[in-house]
Amino acid sequence: MAQILVIDDEPEVVRFVERALVGDGHDVATAYDGAVGLGLALNEPPDLVVLDLVMPGVDGRKVLRALHGARPDVGVLVLSAESDVGARVEVLEAGAVDFLGKPFAIRELLARVRARIAASTHGVGHDDVLRVGQVVLDLQTRELRIDGRAMALPEREFLLMRYLMRRADRVCSREELLAEVWGYAFDPATNVVDVCVARLRHRLRSDVIRTVRNVGYQLQSG
Repeated sequence: MAQILVIDDEPEVVRFVERALVGDGHDVATAYDGAVGLGLALNEPPDLVVLDLVMPGVDGRKVLRALHGARPDVGVLVLSAESDVGARVEVLEAGAVDFLGKPFAIRELLARVRARIAASTHGVGHDDVLRVGQVVLDLQTRELRIDGRAMALPEREFLLMRYLMRRADRVCSREELLAEVWGYAFDPATNVVDVCVARLRHRLRSDVIRTVRNVGYQLQSG
């Protein structure tokens, strides 16, 4: 059972989503404005936040930025009527793990929630630590270690690093990374992959992630 927080100022939408998530076996908390929702998310961090963008007062963008800054381990699925490419790119680059436009099919929302929950927990158990060369990734703590330095990774950087490390020395295309790490079956005209790789390179202070021109990226083992 996952702990999910729904933040939306439309009571009908909140009740609709809450019923569906509870019926799917999740424990659900709700908030009807951004300030209350952000407080709940920070005080009792859920496994996933389902967040509307357009709300009075503290809107969804402010909630996303504040939550991602304070608790980058908490995934945020944005659910919004602002579904143009610009809005999608903006929230993905701000740290959201997924985006679904309104109106939406509840089956798709449930599928995306299951995928996000599975992605955040997959691999913990028999394979708790990944090692590629001098890079070590702890799958339980999400801590990245290299050259005596240790750092906790935000959600998206962790998922990307885990994917690349499990495919060390193999070239992964941007389309593949968008599909497997971001959950997109199409290219939403965004450079989120490149931005996320740049952040990882900055943390690593190393060139172990190689750019393969016009294709994608490769994590090198040696």
